[in-house]
Amino acid sequence: MIITVKDSHKANLTFLFSQTASVVQDFCKLALDYLTKGPNQKMYQSAAQKLEVEAETVQNAVEGLINLLIECSKHQLSALDLRDTILTIGFKEEHFEILQAFYNSQQMELKQILAEQTLDFPQFKDLEWRLEAQVASRALLEQMTPQVMVKLSLENSTATEHVLLQADPASLIHMTEVLETALREASSQHFRRIQRRFK
Repeated sequence: MIITVKDSHKANLTFLFSQTASVVQDFCKLALDYLTKGPNQKMYQSAAQKLEVEAETVQNAVEGLINLLIECSKHQLSALDLRDTILTIGFKEEHFEILQAFYNSQQMELKQILAEQTLDFPQFKDLEWRLEAQVASRALLEQMTPQVMVKLSLENSTATEHVLLQADPASLIHMTEVLETALREASSQHFRRIQRRFK
């Protein structure tokens, strides 16, 4: 799978396409410093003087490189997919080896950044259900009123939450049909095209 990079990120990376492997290696070091300590304007100014460009160009290239690696980590690209993505964007073969080594060495750091960026939605943990039925009352001797009680256990990184739901069988069947329709649509080609467009 080859991932697509936003045009703005690709524009930031174009400076690196024409650079030597050793310069790309230095930019990987700048990216590592950015990941651990944040942006360092003095280092960018120094690198800009050596390369005879603006400090902003250097910082944009470092941020573009980090964005590329974060996107690759988000999609958990294999070595082959990583190679295809990097070469398709515009890097040279000699750059790929350096970027792959940097990507592999910084996997944990990139995953930690992704974890901090993602929202902490509750996840399904457990489901308990019970069927209740009122079979008769004094007024209606042959009444049948079934109800389904559902206890959902959801957890996030901090706590476990229990949600009680009560529904009659007709509503439960309707909810199931709606969810199954949504799952079918989520796996359709049209949905995948839309999802790729907004990544």
